Amino acid sequence: MLGVIPLPESGPWPTTDPFLFCVHHDDTYPAGNAQLGPAVPLSGRNLGQDFEGLDGWNMYHGMEVPGFPRHPHRGFETVTLVRHGLVDHSDSMGAAARYGDGDVQWLTAGDGIMHAEMFPLLRRFEPNPTDFFQIWVNLPAARKRVAPHFSMFWRQMIPVVESRDDAGRSTTVTVVAGRYQEHIAPAPPPNSWAASDNDVAIWTIDLSAKASWTLPAARADSRRSLYVVSGSGIRVGDQTIGVHSKVDLKADEATPMNELGAGTELLLLQGRPIGERVVKYGPFVMNTREEIQEAMRDYQRTRFGDWSWDRDDPIHGSEYKRFARLIDGTEDVPG
Repeated sequence: MLGVIPLPESGPWPTTDPFLFCVHHDDTYPAGNAQLGPAVPLSGRNLGQDFEGLDGWNMYHGMEVPGFPRHPHRGFETVTLVRHGLVDHSDSMGAAARYGDGDVQWLTAGDGIMHAEMFPLLRRFEPNPTDFFQIWVNLPAARKRVAPHFSMFWRQMIPVVESRDDAGRSTTVTVVAGRYQEHIAPAPPPNSWAASDNDVAIWTIDLSAKASWTLPAARADSRRSLYVVSGSGIRVGDQTIGVHSKVDLKADEATPMNELGAGTELLLLQGRPIGERVVKYGPFVMNTREEIQEAMRDYQRTRFGDWSWDRDDPIHGSEYKRFARLIDGTEDVPG
């Protein structure tokens, strides 16, 4: 019998080592205004802490544009998979990016970085739906103080693999990390747990109506979690796994499954556990309480770099242009 855990209606989902955090932001933002915020009144919202989902969307910590103004991180990585909408990244290393609509940013916070993640609403006369996952991947103790780094995986770099069952029904796997069949994801940042032989996989899996598909076996020492994100749910063996559920699977066993209705989307998180003590305090993830206290002192003293932006919530103009200026100063744009 599989252990099925219901997912909370809002907020982070439960994860398993080496993952620390996973959240699904799915906001049906309205048309944007001249400031690239929502072109509707914001009265009735707890601005600065808007997480109630009023009218199907949140401002989060944003006051004018939705998103997360500048905040620090140390000791882990963020992987941001944007299916719809845009994210404007700005950080204390001088880097910036606008990415989305299928792109992924993989950021190693390492020794410490301060960044902002804002969601500009570029469309003035139609809705601006925004849909993305943010996943935190732990770093082992030996790598928690490495230099910050981020990589952009533009959508055309990410393998998207379609297969069909005997009845011709399709399943599509998007390979953000790891390998599916002969298809290999882009290389993660060099100090990532995923950059070594640790069987890390981050996939989205879209099963069409009534499709049958088998999740292939992985390493016996890996941990594997499957999230039913949306749709009708799946059947594994004699067990039904409904929408908004998490199930932990034996990684070294192939898992045949059947879609139950009109289509279902899954998220797979898998990897060999780091197996170290985890001490978390807000945006800092270390191994001991003393290291957390050190992180707080370092942040108060250095702010993890130089915030060269003229506001806490920078946005990168009203033009639809995906780009990245990386921490090392190089420019990266979709090919």
